[in-house]
Amino acid sequence: MSLLTALTHVLPHRLLSSMARSLAYSRNPRISRWLIDTVTRRFDVDLAEAADPDPRSYPSFNAFFTRALKPGARRADADPRSLLMPADGRISQLGPIEDGRIFQAKGQSFTAAELLGDAADAAAFANGLFATVYLSPRDYHRVHMAWTGTLRETVHVPGRLFSVGPDAVANVPRLFARNERLVCHFDTDFGPMVQVMVGALLVSGVETVWSGEEIPAYGDRITRKDWRGKGITLERFAEMARFNYGSTVIVLLPPGVAAFDPALKAESPVRLGQLLARLT
Repeated sequence: MSLLTALTHVLPHRLLSSMARSLAYSRNPRISRWLIDTVTRRFDVDLAEAADPDPRSYPSFNAFFTRALKPGARRADADPRSLLMPADGRISQLGPIEDGRIFQAKGQSFTAAELLGDAADAAAFANGLFATVYLSPRDYHRVHMAWTGTLRETVHVPGRLFSVGPDAVANVPRLFARNERLVCHFDTDFGPMVQVMVGALLVSGVETVWSGEEIPAYGDRITRKDWRGKGITLERFAEMARFNYGSTVIVLLPPGVAAFDPALKAESPVRLGQLLARLT
């Protein structure tokens, strides 16, 4: 375990993330340019594919970090039966949900009920599939739909804000079931689908396309919002939500509806729109 991961057990997570948020939204050119230059250089950010490739044009670090891509920079897999990768990044893990548990890393797992904040919600995904995609600071930070779905409910589950980097994933038990997150439930033509936006240390915001900012405010209790009857349907490959800093999105699928692309495995680099799974 790295020193940073060890320290995150005692660091004031929300205070640090609130401080990072203040810096990220600062319109002071000295602050924003320093942050943009530092992240671009350290993480080798490819600005050539950004809709606006000029780093000096962004009024704040957050505007830079949540930047849009040029039209055509990402394309949906051509097979209309393909469920799509929801984000750029790397596969952390993917596979079956076995005995209600989701594999995190060697020796680490958590239950779907813990992740979703509700055992009844998790029942629909028993023996189903999960895919965990890690977005590093260099990646495009908007999350898109794996499949066309109508929003049924969102569940804001309060929690910690551990790092979601590889060392933390390997060493912090039940990490994704402990971090603050927004669970998004969709109804699709094959049944329920969930996309979970998992917060992380120094991630000071999760925003959705249907309601704007969801995190913060940080929660102290589970909060559910019923979106049934609101007519919020998002097409396959459409933008769903965005992060302010590197984090993780987890997709859950019910049993018997799809099979993952066999080429995918832990640590596979992935791009938005590529084949995640194919309907069976």
